Amino acid sequence: MALTGRAALLAALGSLPVGIWEPGWTGILAVNAPLAVACACDFALAAPVRRLALTRSGDTSVRLGDTADVTLTVTNPSRRPLRARLRDAWPPSSWEPTTEITASRHRLTVPAGERRRVTTRLSPTRRGDRQADRITIRSYGPLGLFSRQGTHKAPWTVRVLPPFTSRKHLPSKLARLRELDGRTSVLTRGEGTEFDSLREYVPGDDTRSIDWRATARQTTVAVRTWRPERDRHILLVLDTGRTSAGRVGDAPRLDAAMDAALLLAALASRAGDRVDLLAYDRKVRALVQGRTAGDVLPALVNAMATLEPELVETNARGLTATALRTSPRRSLIVLFTTLDAAPIEEGLLPVLSQLTQRHMVLLASVADPHISEMAKSRGNVEAVYEAAAAAQAQSERHRTAEQLRRHGVTVVDATPDDLAPALADAYLALKAAGRL
Repeated sequence: MALTGRAALLAALGSLPVGIWEPGWTGILAVNAPLAVACACDFALAAPVRRLALTRSGDTSVRLGDTADVTLTVTNPSRRPLRARLRDAWPPSSWEPTTEITASRHRLTVPAGERRRVTTRLSPTRRGDRQADRITIRSYGPLGLFSRQGTHKAPWTVRVLPPFTSRKHLPSKLARLRELDGRTSVLTRGEGTEFDSLREYVPGDDTRSIDWRATARQTTVAVRTWRPERDRHILLVLDTGRTSAGRVGDAPRLDAAMDAALLLAALASRAGDRVDLLAYDRKVRALVQGRTAGDVLPALVNAMATLEPELVETNARGLTATALRTSPRRSLIVLFTTLDAAPIEEGLLPVLSQLTQRHMVLLASVADPHISEMAKSRGNVEAVYEAAAAAQAQSERHRTAEQLRRHGVTVVDATPDDLAPALADAYLALKAAGRL
């Protein structure tokens, strides 16, 4: 129990006549005696806190940048009405910094034997699982002079999913995919290697596509149309080692890689390909396999939600061995990792041939746009030195990418905003060339 501010103020006011009344404390006691009785009655009429029953309901997942509502139901089984203030505690990253105080504190009144609901709105600032902490309730008497306080536990978890900001590019990439599939009025000749259908010859068609047997059975010249191969296997490999923790802008490189992986997965599943996910540094952090086209994107988003960069050096041999076990058949392996010279030359290049002999490999790397800005710096000595350092970094990055290309790897190096569409374009180019 606790003395409220109102009771303390009344007690202070009651002690003012000390210097007037005699004999000293007798007068004060006479004045404060009614207050003591009022406080005792107020405390007795305050609803007990420990007997309250609390349950939760509401959202269990939310995309980063959106809001989630979690409802707390408070049941008052006692015979006294509950007049209370409630604090629903969550981790600090569950709210924007300016909204935590207003979002987590509630006033409520629950009549005897009834229940009431209060809703806490979360605005998470980071991915991952956010778990509810203690619920603190302060119950007041009808006069507000004394209060009872206690805590309760009502477990609840809200999973904060990746935002998938690159989904805005999906309609344009799907339109390009439909062109490759021949499902639109735009027909691009010579793309794909799977037979689709026959149609009448028109001037400009490749004569190598003429089907002479079908032509012999009809009065017009027939040509074969092709579409990109379907039911191919794609393995998305996220390097979650120390290099993925480097921040580009306001987010780690891993977040940009995950966003690009989601766009590619959405596009590939629409194209009829099978998509799996492997996250690895020195051990498997996430593995998604064997999902249908309708289930693969939710499964990937859910698996990525709790991924965080690990401050360890990625074991390239272990990553390669795990990728080969995960994809025993020929596949497109999309490796999201760095283009820094040391990790590539000392880690990946010695074991890269194991991947390229059996699979097609595409490496996607997040470039720092600040480096390009530094390379344009001029005007004073410090700016010139910055430009020289940026030019050297870009040169090393291009040299590393060229080494990978000589080993048969397709390299996509782009800034966080451009990586997802650039990777999707590289995938569509492989489809169009019949290499996938």
